[in-house]
Amino acid sequence: MWTLIQAAGWPIWPLIICSVISIAIIFERFVALRESVVAPKTLLPEIQATLKQGGISKEACARLEAHSPLGEIFSSALCNANTSREVMKEAIEETGRAVTHKLERYLTTLGTIATVSPLLGLLGTVIGMVELFGAFTATGHDVAMFARGISVALYNTAMGIVVAVPSMIFYRHFRAKVDSLIVEMEQEAIKLVEILHGER
Repeated sequence: MWTLIQAAGWPIWPLIICSVISIAIIFERFVALRESVVAPKTLLPEIQATLKQGGISKEACARLEAHSPLGEIFSSALCNANTSREVMKEAIEETGRAVTHKLERYLTTLGTIATVSPLLGLLGTVIGMVELFGAFTATGHDVAMFARGISVALYNTAMGIVVAVPSMIFYRHFRAKVDSLIVEMEQEAIKLVEILHGER
């Protein structure tokens, strides 16, 4: 591995850093965006059962808010249970925007890495080509320097693509996952509003 890094030259280091950040974000988002963590299916039935038993206290609302992103939305609805439907919806929408922002955490960074990595690979290619042409002199050419230029150019081009492709795939995947979770939480929130207003 170290031999490859040496052959690729210093332009490979930014790509290595990008790959480490990308892998860390991918693993973190895989854990954070699980449906059981974000929008547990059992949460609404539990709240419905608690409401039938006599309502939810402020302490229960606080626990619910810390439970999950969906719990945070439910908590804002329950805190405004005695208000009009419009006020409740406004509170839910406000909390929903904050929750959406949390769910999209690090995705901009992942998308940036996917976009920038091929350009960093291209920079390495250009630097390798400069070294390659520097091998030619009036008296001939330096074979070692020529080979070095080719290796820098090719390794950086390949590394740029290797980092960019998975980053872009997972960026798209997580964007779709967030959109799906948001729709699901909206539907659950509407059900809770209907329950609180005696329509369900």
